[in-house]
Amino acid sequence: MPTNVKPNKGGRVVIVSPALADANNGNWQTTRRWQRLLSAHHSARITRTWPDSSPDALATPDDVMLALHARRSAPSIAAWAQQRGSQGLAVVLTGTDLYRDIATDADAQQSLALAQRLVVLQALGPQALPEGLRAKTQVVFQSTTARVTLPKTSRHLRALMVGHLREEKDPHTLLAAAHLLSHADGVLIDHIGLPLDAALGAAALATAADCPHYRWLGGLPHAATRSRIQRAHVLVHPSRMEGGAHVLMEAVCSGTPVLASRIAGNVGMLGADYAGYFEPGNAAQLATLLREARATQTQPSGLLAQLAAQCALRAPLFAPTAEQQALLNLVQSLHHPH
Repeated sequence: MPTNVKPNKGGRVVIVSPALADANNGNWQTTRRWQRLLSAHHSARITRTWPDSSPDALATPDDVMLALHARRSAPSIAAWAQQRGSQGLAVVLTGTDLYRDIATDADAQQSLALAQRLVVLQALGPQALPEGLRAKTQVVFQSTTARVTLPKTSRHLRALMVGHLREEKDPHTLLAAAHLLSHADGVLIDHIGLPLDAALGAAALATAADCPHYRWLGGLPHAATRSRIQRAHVLVHPSRMEGGAHVLMEAVCSGTPVLASRIAGNVGMLGADYAGYFEPGNAAQLATLLREARATQTQPSGLLAQLAAQCALRAPLFAPTAEQQALLNLVQSLHHPH
């Protein structure tokens, strides 16, 4: 069912998202937050497909469409373009769009061509697009509320991965790193995510049985996940493909340093000079970084302190006021083009 907000003084915005609340993933978090941020100035509603038959949709035409996912929302994008042309149409590109689908998928490629504006969620996103499309591309950093940095025990180092068990998130690397570590290393690993790939779920269970310092917690509600991010010493993010991960900004804005794979989606959020990268799929590098973080965790000049300082410099990029202004500017440019 579409999610509706009462109309306000601006134009009507429809946000098309293949992922709704039942998905409990980053795309849904983006969708719901954008609706909230826009609703002070615009009527904003959410639907899985467009056009839809909700009473609100039938009563008053939409002025602007923000469509998440070039491939999965392609039918809605095409339907809008057939009725309106490119006017008012923005396509928001996810990691699988940027780093997989637009290279080979005809529907995703058509979505790029039809859009008046393209939106990417991290600074390196435009580089993944054909050069001719970059002029109509806008970076919108996602946002989250800041949380107080909590004091943490020095008895051990608690590392946390947040990501459903699927190939794009590369839980293999975390599981392999867990096998390279021993309980004597003092590193405890928690892993949050649903087993979207049954084989990866089985691998997580086997790792938990073999490695007492690794726990797979399954899927958790967003609020509980944020609390665990806040309490962890370090977030581990080994993804192979990202458009701009929510968990990175949630960690940064909680004062929790990050160890991340050196992929464009992560570098575009954390910066090229960030000291907490490991090469994608390199479990040995990740294990080495975790050992270093544990060995120096109480040192003012240690790895965790260095990463925390770098994250603090990035945090203003992910402020809700910054994201809201970027969205309002985007909708204004779509509704009243110059």
